[in-house]
Amino acid sequence: MNSVVRIFTRAGEKRIKAGHGGTLDPLATGMLPILIGEATRYAELGLSAEKSYRVTFDLSYQTDTLDLEGEVTARFEQVIGRETLEDALAAFRGDLDQVPPAYSAIRIDGRRAHEMARKGETVAMKSRRITILALNLVAFEFPLVTLEVRCSKGTYIRSLARDIGERLGLGGCVTELRRLSTGGWPEAMMVNIDELKTRQDQCLLPLAVWLRNLTPVQLSDDEPKRFLQGQRIQLKNSSAGEAELEVAVFEAATLLGTGQLKSGMRHMVLHPVRILPSAQALYL
Repeated sequence: MNSVVRIFTRAGEKRIKAGHGGTLDPLATGMLPILIGEATRYAELGLSAEKSYRVTFDLSYQTDTLDLEGEVTARFEQVIGRETLEDALAAFRGDLDQVPPAYSAIRIDGRRAHEMARKGETVAMKSRRITILALNLVAFEFPLVTLEVRCSKGTYIRSLARDIGERLGLGGCVTELRRLSTGGWPEAMMVNIDELKTRQDQCLLPLAVWLRNLTPVQLSDDEPKRFLQGQRIQLKNSSAGEAELEVAVFEAATLLGTGQLKSGMRHMVLHPVRILPSAQALYL
């Protein structure tokens, strides 16, 4: 991410603010959405989005980090066939309780778990509920397994490989990991650092595109100004009792920010959540 910041920070200017839409493991490649400027306010939409991965892992051994960065902790001599593997994979589709790796960026009492683990401290990781939306076997030549995974937020692919291996009585060390998609963004949209250096303006996308999975709400008359002042807006073309949801708020094609639709006495009421400073500068 620092490389991207340097590209978009012009000489002599203050370093731009930047954030990302989901951490990648150190050895992983693939999609990492970068948000700059006021778009960083919306980074959590990437963190909460479903993601897709291609992973290769080795069943013949395990490491303390669950990938190639770590020290080998166990080796396994048992050999299995494809049918046995397919049977095991069936147990990992749907809702699961998963224990994240100790070597991860999760905070425990304010400290990163991986920092504690590298100091030899005991790291007690709590399980979390995740969903494996799709799990497809791409290739298998023992001991190497390649899967494509579509999963909910909070899923650790290293933990998934570990758990599949444990179910088989084997290891599950990740040797390759690539994120294919975040929130439905196609793999074809990815650019590398070299491309970004030569055509940075073409690679920038409007913030409204990042918010495309939110329901759009259009405001008119005096509503945009009231919204940008932080006022609640009663949407008269709606009925109370409709589903409450997070929305992207517009006047025509201009993005104003995001809000929460909540049920009122007679109509749905729009509650401002995040207001764009650039929109305030235009309207207020």
